[in-house]
Amino acid sequence: MKGVFSAAVAGLFLGLALVLSGCTATAEVAQPREQVVLLHGLGRSKTAMWRLASRLEEAGYQVHSIDYDSFRTSPEQIIISVEQDIAECCSQTQRLIHFVGHSLGGLVIRAYLERQRPDNLGQVVLIGTPNHGTDLVDQYKDRWWMKLAGETALSLGTGANSFPNSLPEPDYSLGVIAGIKEDSVEDDDPIPGADDGLVPVASTRLTGMRDFILLPVGHSAMRYDSTVAEQTIYYLQHGQFESKRTLL
Repeated sequence: MKGVFSAAVAGLFLGLALVLSGCTATAEVAQPREQVVLLHGLGRSKTAMWRLASRLEEAGYQVHSIDYDSFRTSPEQIIISVEQDIAECCSQTQRLIHFVGHSLGGLVIRAYLERQRPDNLGQVVLIGTPNHGTDLVDQYKDRWWMKLAGETALSLGTGANSFPNSLPEPDYSLGVIAGIKEDSVEDDDPIPGADDGLVPVASTRLTGMRDFILLPVGHSAMRYDSTVAEQTIYYLQHGQFESKRTLL
């Protein structure tokens, strides 16, 4: 009887010690989250991606919003800067690393993955990315304000030697979200065909993409649009967009 009492007392004190130390027998260690590297577009900063970053965090991802200077710099300088930042934030993680880029950010991701392919690469989503350049650069490349923007801005034309057209087709899971504005097919539109105000829909498509979806949203607004965020998250989770049809 005395032995049973002693065991009960010992158990009581052990349980009390665990509670006081902030531990419980059923406590679970928090699991590391999947990572998302998020890249903004031309002339922006990571602040421009705050709403999409917030939605990705709410979906359970750990988001690394990368900042880079796109004015008066070359694509090569941007890529080197981004390589260093990604190495600092993500080189030690064992969880999946996904990549999401808006506009120029999508091109930088493609260039990065050509050089540095993580073994734990997850999904890649490009949002409004001019994968074959934009006619706006072709039309306005000689204007003073375009020259002032610098080498990277000037490299986004549709020529065979442009930055977008120098990148290889993706051989990894990549989804493309394109936008379209209602007035984008008017005769006085400087961009031929349907577009999001800056990037032709046709330019966003890639032969190697796994999935594609077209949404009724303009180029800049894509960063804040809830449907864009929902489709991005769905692709990260499933490797395809939620709807196979064009959402117009």
